[in-house]
Amino acid sequence: MPGRTARIAVALSAVAALALAGCAGGGSSDAGDPQRNADAKTVTLTIAANVAQGGKNAQEADWIVNYIIPEFTKRMADQGVQATVTLQPSGVDDEQFKTKLSLDMRSGGGADVVSLDGIWVGEFAQAGYIQPLDEAVGPAAESWDGWAQIPDTVEQLASFDGKRYGIPYGTDGRVLFYNKELFARAGLPADWQPTSWQEVIDAATRLKQLPGVDPIQLNAGTAMGEATTMQGVLPLLAGTGAHLNTDGKWMGDSPQLRDVLGLYQQIYGGGLGDPQLQQEAKGRDKSFQEFAAGRVGILLESDYFWRSVVAPKDGIAPMANRDQVVGYAKIPAEQPGKGLSGQDFVSMSGGSMRAINPATKYPQQAWQLLAFMNSAEAVRAQLGDTARITQRDDVNAEVLGRDPMLSFVAEQVLPLTAYRPGLAEYPQVSQALQEATAAVVSGTAPDQAAQQYRTALEGALGGADNITTG
Repeated sequence: MPGRTARIAVALSAVAALALAGCAGGGSSDAGDPQRNADAKTVTLTIAANVAQGGKNAQEADWIVNYIIPEFTKRMADQGVQATVTLQPSGVDDEQFKTKLSLDMRSGGGADVVSLDGIWVGEFAQAGYIQPLDEAVGPAAESWDGWAQIPDTVEQLASFDGKRYGIPYGTDGRVLFYNKELFARAGLPADWQPTSWQEVIDAATRLKQLPGVDPIQLNAGTAMGEATTMQGVLPLLAGTGAHLNTDGKWMGDSPQLRDVLGLYQQIYGGGLGDPQLQQEAKGRDKSFQEFAAGRVGILLESDYFWRSVVAPKDGIAPMANRDQVVGYAKIPAEQPGKGLSGQDFVSMSGGSMRAINPATKYPQQAWQLLAFMNSAEAVRAQLGDTARITQRDDVNAEVLGRDPMLSFVAEQVLPLTAYRPGLAEYPQVSQALQEATAAVVSGTAPDQAAQQYRTALEGALGGADNITTG
């Protein structure tokens, strides 16, 4: 009997296939032909994104309306094509946006170019709502010169089962941040780069000697939600060499998970971190404030922490001396060479992607629009005066030169990063992982917490069909 994931995929794919056959809304009767209407002289295209001018993700909305649409329209006119392009704004909760997209695309309608959180890619692909680019667009997508500027690891954000379903836009990376002043007081080097978990624990043990200092903040528990999974469990799990999902099966009570939970026990059972902070509703925000005030020595976070939290001018916990005091290091594998793909160092990244709606009447023109949105010129225009990691190496090399930390992430972290499995069950798995860390922080033994995780996973997934043993 097929597992729950397979049953969902088959059912949704069947619905999607029927919807595409009908091709309501933006579809056409020859929806399977990527060359349909390729020579049209008048085209109408829409972009769906969870943005709104003056509201959610306003900067992106302004970029689409004020730059992308007029520039693309002009370029199409130069080719003798009259193009009308509109933005379908939303500005709602991410899950509401996802539901709306699903309903639109299931009916064979929806926008021609759609924005998706990277975590949704596998789910939409399994349902047939999006197709691999070589099927939806054909050779034009494969020959795009922009692929040479997007690292293979970043391409994972818009890929599923080894196939490209769209183009990623924007990403980030997770590192270990540390306070150089506290390190100096503890006799630790300013250019610290641990090569194993034990070296992290050793540094924390030295920091423990400083009064009023929590050596490590490693997000844990359910109060911190997805931050626990992305800034805690998953980078550590990557450091054991284990994937959360392999061949459609979710990791169960594995030795690698027990190692991860064992590290949590060392930190929170050994007085190296503040267990109470992990249980507070605003615990993550408080950890930011504590770090900025010089009361946390080491913190695992994404580059968001650098550019938006401790940024000297407009951070939510600004540090005027950030550039002199805050250090950053790659996250080490449990032991050298033990990380994913035999890596010495690991990371996790998030981000979004844009895909072509298979039901579009104009797949070639929609591809031209998508490619233009991800061109170096367009990506630079979206950044404006801000420094932020993009999907393109050439743009990163140009705009990140004045920010060594973001350059560090772009050049040294992204080539070794990994992403969350983009499958429908992921939120339940993430919740179970958060609960396991909460149990350890509260004093439960790692082995018992791992068993409880497996039990919770079986309950969430309706049985053990899709869970690995171990």
